[in-house]
Amino acid sequence: MSKNRMSMKADYTLLLASIALAAGLHAQGTVPRDQPSGYPVRAELSNMNLAAEYLVHSMPTPKGAIFVQDYLVIEVAAYPKGKQSVTLSSGQFTLRINGRTRALLSQSPGMVAASLKYPDWQQRPSATVEAGVGDGSVILGRPPAVGRFPGDPTPNHRQTPIPRAPVPENPTGEPAPADMPSGELCQRLAMPEGAIHGPSSGYLFFPFQGKIKSIRSVQLIYEGADGSPATLSLL
Repeated sequence: MSKNRMSMKADYTLLLASIALAAGLHAQGTVPRDQPSGYPVRAELSNMNLAAEYLVHSMPTPKGAIFVQDYLVIEVAAYPKGKQSVTLSSGQFTLRINGRTRALLSQSPGMVAASLKYPDWQQRPSATVEAGVGDGSVILGRPPAVGRFPGDPTPNHRQTPIPRAPVPENPTGEPAPADMPSGELCQRLAMPEGAIHGPSSGYLFFPFQGKIKSIRSVQLIYEGADGSPATLSLL
């Protein structure tokens, strides 16, 4: 590897790290449902009711669902009992796939945001089809190349972007931020961390690059210092 290429790779690694450090700073979470029974899976603990939904690779947002390729998405909701406050942290949750002893650790929203903002930062095998007339071309199946820093030679600016699907209506009634990037939405909708005094919900992200059809069971494991442990069987 040339020195220039090594320098570019180091700069990019620092960029990803800086995004990761910003994780959670703007987390506001999702809109919790009225009752824990609004979620498919629930558990009652001494200090709160915990609920969750397994969303596979889909992250619902006010502007439509976003496909998160390298992560499994779990929406978690906590309902403190009475006037108690509950301290939440993504580190209290792990995900067990197919009953394996080693559970997956949750990933910071910043790293997930980086994978959404720079979809070509991890190289994966993919099938591509290219067609065009004259000097124009459209490439299907290839992740869009995104400039990661000034002068980045990676993007091919002659590629014609595939048109985006229409944005669906917002079912929550909450105002959607105009043109907010997917990465920022990811951080805003992540599970809020810290003390909560009422119903709170948000997304957790667990790294997974295997085949979805290979998943036979999914268990969300909660181990909080201020409450009883719980296992929620999501699949």
